[in-house]
Amino acid sequence: MMKTNFSLLFYLKKQKNYISGNVPIYMRITVGGKRAEITTGRDCEPKIWNAKVGRIKGTKEEYKMLNAYLDQLQTFVYGAHQSLIKVGEVITADAIKNRYLGKGEKSHTLMEAVRDHNEKMKALVGKEFVQGTLNRYKVLEKHLENFIHSKYNVTDIYIFHQRFRFLFKVG
Repeated sequence: MMKTNFSLLFYLKKQKNYISGNVPIYMRITVGGKRAEITTGRDCEPKIWNAKVGRIKGTKEEYKMLNAYLDQLQTFVYGAHQSLIKVGEVITADAIKNRYLGKGEKSHTLMEAVRDHNEKMKALVGKEFVQGTLNRYKVLEKHLENFIHSKYNVTDIYIFHQRFRFLFKVG
């Protein structure tokens, strides 16, 4: 699986008619030149903002607290990035943003579907199916786990992920 790097920037977003006062602090996620922006819900006076490091200058307690908050947001965004990698998602700025915000439709994974199928099969053993049929489906589950891990270096894949649509007849 190809590793995709991204950048995260905190910056001030001044309005065109800005004269003075606090301005909102935004987060910009960039992947492959494509950007996604999110407001941090905080603001800052531009004269105390260090654009190079994306943090407030100074040692006042309120400045330290705001910088700690921005550090925490950064950690959450990096966590969203890691969780996308873990499940084999294509990394885009919008995908990271949506994962960070908890948005997006609930996608189902291949292994989730197989396990669900096997649980339903277990309930039908002795009624419609024999134990040998269930055993073969459990072997399939193990083979799929091993294949996904060896081929894509992830533990699971989303069923309707663009990259894996070739596996299924969709549409």
